[in-house]
Amino acid sequence: MFNNRVRLNLNTSFSGRDLLITGLQAYNFGASDSVPGLTVGSGTSLAQTVGLADPVFGSSSNLRLSYEPQFPAADPSTLTTRGAGNSINLYKLLYIFPVANTLTASVGTNAEVSDAFPSILPWASEGQGALSRFSLLPAAQRVSGGTSQTGLAAAAGLIFSPSPAIDIRALYGSVNANLPANLGLGALGTGGVTPLGAGVGGGSYVAAAQVTFKPSPAFNIGLNYANSYHQINILGTGLSSSDINSIVLPSTLTGTVPGFVGSLNDGIRLNTLGATASFRLAPNITIAGSYSYIFANLVDVDARTNFNSWLVGVQFGDVLRKGNAAGIVFGQPLKRVLTGGIAVNPENRIPYQIEGFFNFRVNDNLSITPGVFAIFNPEGSSANGTVVVPVIRSTFTF
Repeated sequence: MFNNRVRLNLNTSFSGRDLLITGLQAYNFGASDSVPGLTVGSGTSLAQTVGLADPVFGSSSNLRLSYEPQFPAADPSTLTTRGAGNSINLYKLLYIFPVANTLTASVGTNAEVSDAFPSILPWASEGQGALSRFSLLPAAQRVSGGTSQTGLAAAAGLIFSPSPAIDIRALYGSVNANLPANLGLGALGTGGVTPLGAGVGGGSYVAAAQVTFKPSPAFNIGLNYANSYHQINILGTGLSSSDINSIVLPSTLTGTVPGFVGSLNDGIRLNTLGATASFRLAPNITIAGSYSYIFANLVDVDARTNFNSWLVGVQFGDVLRKGNAAGIVFGQPLKRVLTGGIAVNPENRIPYQIEGFFNFRVNDNLSITPGVFAIFNPEGSSANGTVVVPVIRSTFTF
């Protein structure tokens, strides 16, 4: 498969201390029309090609690339198409400004958690770092569409830096803040739906915080917490097919909404914990790891499911020549680990992933990153054979 993504960021400052970011992007990632009546015309996703994608949007899976949008072809807020491949869309509109010497604020109509919470992982770069979505950022930062790569949420945040050794950040994001009325699931595929709810407080939201400690220049620790709600039963990480119909109910109790499986039409509340650490062993060698745990509960039914994910890796800088980098990452993709109430767990194996990549900087404007990642027991099922994905990513920067 051949995919491309193009971004143009316009940076504007009014005082020299503030920054307005206006981001435009176009891409040709896509998925087929899994939702009845919804036509998307930008092709299929890698996960769908292999047969391991979620049953609704056809994209959420262990098999995701680092620079691939979470919902490439359909807007989950309204179940409408994002347009044909390489259509130009606004993916970021964010204003950052100082409030005091140690306090900075941000507000935007198109924003992501990653705009406010920088990652400690040394390979966390969509264009220069890891090749898979799993390796790039921890699940704790991706929950609730926090890193949709399409600017899914309207958000406001604060950054408090009382000293160089500590950094405290908080953010509130609302997916459908601009929609005045909650039309519910309605008739799917007709456009008269708001499956994620509406309004600043009445729709899907995420309230998140991150505290970063820097005991020494070589050692960083980050702690994450997020509280979120969705009107439908999704996690919003894009990391697994379990993102959709996250809490599975017995077949005799599942919903009857056309086009959806299981209990997708049930509201869900999430509490997410995460920890990330990195340590620079030598000037060009850094080891890092992260752990994420999600507590998920259906709102109207006694059904609970917990999820976890972890990874460890090492990155080598200036390999062969200055500016190059190589990395190896190993870990467990997102998996159901505990159920309660009437929830059931359809997964019977632990998935594992290993990835290796080499980022070669040809010059200041061009880098080429060949690599490969392999997933064992994809989507937590022994019925799924091992999948090996070789990737060559070329990044042009101007």
